[in-house]
Amino acid sequence: MDFGFKDKTFVISGVANRKSVAYHSAKILSEAGSNLIFTVQSDDHKEKVQKLFPESQIYILDVEDSQAIDNFGKSIEDLGIKINGFLHSIAFANYSEGIKPFHETKLADYLQATNISSFSLVSLSNALSSSFDHDASIVTVSISDTRATSYGYMGPIKATLDATVAYLAKSLSMKSRVRCNAVCSGPLKTSASAGIPGYINNYLFAEKLTLRKENLKTVEVANTIAFLLSPLSSGINATGIKVDAGMSCNHFDSDVVNTVADNL
Repeated sequence: MDFGFKDKTFVISGVANRKSVAYHSAKILSEAGSNLIFTVQSDDHKEKVQKLFPESQIYILDVEDSQAIDNFGKSIEDLGIKINGFLHSIAFANYSEGIKPFHETKLADYLQATNISSFSLVSLSNALSSSFDHDASIVTVSISDTRATSYGYMGPIKATLDATVAYLAKSLSMKSRVRCNAVCSGPLKTSASAGIPGYINNYLFAEKLTLRKENLKTVEVANTIAFLLSPLSSGINATGIKVDAGMSCNHFDSDVVNTVADNL
C-alpha cells in the first residue's frame, strides 16, 4: 500500500540508536522515499545518526533552550521547504537516585522532565508552524497506561503529554489542517527503557499479559507512527492510539493469576 511518503519531508526528533522508536520510524520513511531532517541533542548523537542516515540534514538542538528552538525553526523556514510531518520521540527523567515514591519527587526533576518530555512537543511544533504543510501530521510517543505506573513521576508527565496532544491539535486547527496524535506504546526493549530502574521486570511481566504471549516489537510502534504521519490517517486527530498487543485488557490473565496464587 502506498502511504504517500515519496518526496515528502519529515522532521524527526529522538533517534538515539538502532533500537529506538524514532530510528525504526525514520527507516520506514526513508525507505519509502522521504526526505528527513533530524534533531539530536549532542555532537555524539549527530555522529551516530549521520552514519544511519548519511544523506539527511541533522541539527543539534537542546530542547531546554528556548532560543535554540527558535533558531531551529528559523533555519527550517530559511530552507524554503514544506514540512509534511513531525515525529516527537523525546523523553527524559532523572533516575540517578532510583525511582522513589511519587510524593518524594523533587520539583526540579519534575519540571525538567515535563519540559523535555511534554512541553518540547509544543515548543518544537510552534517553531515549525510556519513551515508545516497545510495538511501536515504531528505524532508524539506516549505510554499505554499513565495511571500509577512503576515509572515514578513519568506517569503523570506522560499523562500531561497525552492531554497536550488534544490542546495542540485544537490550537493548530485555528489556522491550518495540521493534525496532532500520540502513539501510546506498551513496554519496549529500547536503550531509553533500559535506563529505567527495574524496567526489565516490567518488560518480562508485560510479555505474559499480551494476548499473544509475545512482547511488543519496536517496529510495530513505528508502523503505527508511519500510518499516523501518512494521509491515510487524515480523519484521526487529537487522539492517542494504544499499541500494546492487547496487554491493557488482560490484567487478570489466568496464567499470571495462577502463578501468583501458587506463590502465596
